[in-house]
Amino acid sequence: MSDETQESLITDEMRAAIGKESEPTTLEIDKTSVRMFARAVGYSDPVYYDEAAAQAAGYRSLPAPPGYLGTPVFDPNRRGVRQQAMMEPSRPLKRVLNGGTDIEYLADICAGDVLTSTSGISSIEERQGRLGEMLITTTKTTYRNESGKVVAIMTGTGIRY
Repeated sequence: MSDETQESLITDEMRAAIGKESEPTTLEIDKTSVRMFARAVGYSDPVYYDEAAAQAAGYRSLPAPPGYLGTPVFDPNRRGVRQQAMMEPSRPLKRVLNGGTDIEYLADICAGDVLTSTSGISSIEERQGRLGEMLITTTKTTYRNESGKVVAIMTGTGIRY
């Protein structure tokens, strides 16, 4: 057994990023995107396709299907920002795995809504797995509607190994 202590995978830059909120991103929910997403994932409920069916079910317009939180508004003048969750650990870990995504819905999201999202790293952990060192990063993204009300919180886990 070696007495050597291995350097942490978590860099000072990564530690400093925990809890910091990203710049806001604007996302639009439109009828075409709602229909396309619902069709792509196999939802057949008429509320995702027919305005009258959606309103009869109590929605303002076509509801966003589970898993769809809008389409980011592209701005060609805004430089791409490197995602905090993908910062390099102190030693290279070549493989990346999606450890899961959980979305907590707090209000209806419907076609016509414009959401603003902000993200941040909530935790970074090191673990030893069957295949060796692992770095587990948990990111939270908060979605607000035009009134500033939080309508959804997405928690994502990324695993590097």
